[in-house]
Amino acid sequence: MQTARVELPRKITKVFAQPRGAFQYRWLKGGRGSGKSFGAAKVAAIWGAVEPLRILCAREFQVSIAESFHAELKAAIASEPWLDAAYDVGVDYLKGKNGTQFIFRGLRRNAQSIKSLAGIDLTIVEEAEDVPEESWLALEATVFRKPKSELWGIWNPRDEGSPVDSRFVQHPPENGIGAHVDWADNPFFPPLMEDLRKREQERLDPSTYAHVWEGAYLVNSDRQVFGDKVHVQEFTPGKDWDGPYQGVDFGFRPDPLAAGRVWVHDDRVWIEYEAYGAGVEIDGMAGFIADRIPDFHSYATRADSAEPKTISYARRNGMPRIEPVKKWPGSVIEGVRFLRSFREIVIHPRCKGSIKDFRLYSHKVNAAGDILPELVDADNHAPDMVRYALAPLIKHRGETKTAHVVGMY
Repeated sequence: MQTARVELPRKITKVFAQPRGAFQYRWLKGGRGSGKSFGAAKVAAIWGAVEPLRILCAREFQVSIAESFHAELKAAIASEPWLDAAYDVGVDYLKGKNGTQFIFRGLRRNAQSIKSLAGIDLTIVEEAEDVPEESWLALEATVFRKPKSELWGIWNPRDEGSPVDSRFVQHPPENGIGAHVDWADNPFFPPLMEDLRKREQERLDPSTYAHVWEGAYLVNSDRQVFGDKVHVQEFTPGKDWDGPYQGVDFGFRPDPLAAGRVWVHDDRVWIEYEAYGAGVEIDGMAGFIADRIPDFHSYATRADSAEPKTISYARRNGMPRIEPVKKWPGSVIEGVRFLRSFREIVIHPRCKGSIKDFRLYSHKVNAAGDILPELVDADNHAPDMVRYALAPLIKHRGETKTAHVVGMY
């Protein structure tokens, strides 16, 4: 029996680790540069090389083969010599030498053509965000007629509650597996793409950048708490800057740990370093932070007072200067107002978790689309970390304006 080693990003590998037929649905969603389309194409090509399959590659609009999944499959096959030897790849066709067939179809105005297809083993829907509900219904009624048949969805999210979002994210099928992936999850992310990403990070508005590169919903920027305040750039703190201030938002599964070093200067908040990651155990927390933030243990650090046992443990195990900050009703909203009172929140490019959180942290909306003052309890780990870090300044500013102590955290 011959074996071959194939390298894919970890999140994508997890989705496709189980053999064909283990799931009815698999899906990959996320932003540009994640490798999701290439990864799915490579797995499909591998399955088609192992056994003869009929594979339907569909998207809502397809005028020509050039606008289909053909290019991704061609690149995936060419990336492995043994796969290249297993296929006959033409300008407008792709066939396995063992009999595998790839069929390319547009779904719009092709419902009868799709229904006439027989014996489909695998269906791949690319750019699935654009596929309406009627196309999904027609497709699913056709492609599950053979044992072990599967349906894959690949898309960059745009509208919360779209047909694909509702089908796979809001109401995920029991017999399915999927993942959200973006450029940071792709160890093969090309250097030239990184140059483009950095340029667009500075050029695009936060909502558009988060949608394109991080796979966020394309939402009304007014809904985003810090959307018009976030600026990403490299910097070195000056000797006259106020700080450093340090904060920790404890991460308990599935939430990530967020620790950071923050400065204040020129009516701006500057986030210099972060230690951001999910699954960090309490006994590994100090080491995780120390590896990412120089001399973190040497400076005063403030953390959520709701976890006194965690603070006590951290103080005895590598974080001797950590202390709690208090919270009370309304403190989160008041703390957010304090941060928004600055001209900008400048984040160093190495602080990827903070960039994501500050771009995506959002207000709730009602069914009519009205933006509410309440905040969504998600993507708030880095903002909470900064609020804790700056707690003394928040209190001072509150005292100055109101003549009594106002907690804003």
